[in-house]
Amino acid sequence: MEKRNHSSVTSFILLGFTTDPKLQLLLFVVFAIAYVTTLMGNITLIVVIRRSSWLHTPMYFFIGNLSFLDLWYSSVYTPKILLNFLSEDKRISFAGCAAQFFVSGGLTLTECYLLAAMAYDRYVAISNPLLYATAMSKKLCMGLVAASYLGGFANSILITSHTFTLSFCDADIIDDFFCDLPPLVMLSCDVTDSYQTVLYFILTSNVILPSMLILHSYASILAVVLKMRLAEGQRKAFPTCAAHFTTISLYYGSILFIYTRPKSSYILGRDKVISVVYTVMPPMLNPFIYSLRNQEVKKALKRLVKRQAAS
Repeated sequence: MEKRNHSSVTSFILLGFTTDPKLQLLLFVVFAIAYVTTLMGNITLIVVIRRSSWLHTPMYFFIGNLSFLDLWYSSVYTPKILLNFLSEDKRISFAGCAAQFFVSGGLTLTECYLLAAMAYDRYVAISNPLLYATAMSKKLCMGLVAASYLGGFANSILITSHTFTLSFCDADIIDDFFCDLPPLVMLSCDVTDSYQTVLYFILTSNVILPSMLILHSYASILAVVLKMRLAEGQRKAFPTCAAHFTTISLYYGSILFIYTRPKSSYILGRDKVISVVYTVMPPMLNPFIYSLRNQEVKKALKRLVKRQAAS
């Protein structure tokens, strides 16, 4: 096949999940429900936190920022997925693919940092409750969120610029539901050692190191909880930390599985199903796991509803 460089490829075709019209319709309904649930859950959580003064604490500051991030995160993928289920034209322009890759990469890496900051916040809250407000000052919290976005998008610029200057000399069909790294690498015929070095640097600094910080934070939390004399304290801390850790494990686990393997081990049909675990599910589940099952948030939500009904 004649070799083409990246400039000769003007668009890509996103195969999605299936070509069966009936299954496409079913999946459209499933993803539409997931997207609406994501929007409603995260917007509700943001509004409740902003309008409830007693929730203006470092923990809910981070949770509110996670919900804001997840609103954008889900909107990078899901609208295009829904459109492709209904349309026969499944093309995405080269520029559109690069933009989706950059934004999705930036938000993914930002969330990796933000989850690490949230784990550290929980560690400080449980290990030093009396000094919590002082240790997690407003300035520090805002700095951690800003650093998360800066680190995430700076590294996304790096990997996007390297990926979209590759030579796409194979077919322009992406066997996935969005412009992801594995299928794009599969299309390229000039993946060099320097590209792999950049990729491993980004994975190490943005995924592996934050995940190690999270593991250390939750191990420290577990050690503190086990030392608690009051059973009530353990009962409150264990379910919360377990739910957080389960979500984080699924998120980081799927990302590491998808992106840490060599090109030769990519199985795109299987990998795109696993990709749903970190692209669609977390933004939908995070509001429920982190806060909407929390008694303080439930109480704040009830008060807000009563206030709205009275007015």
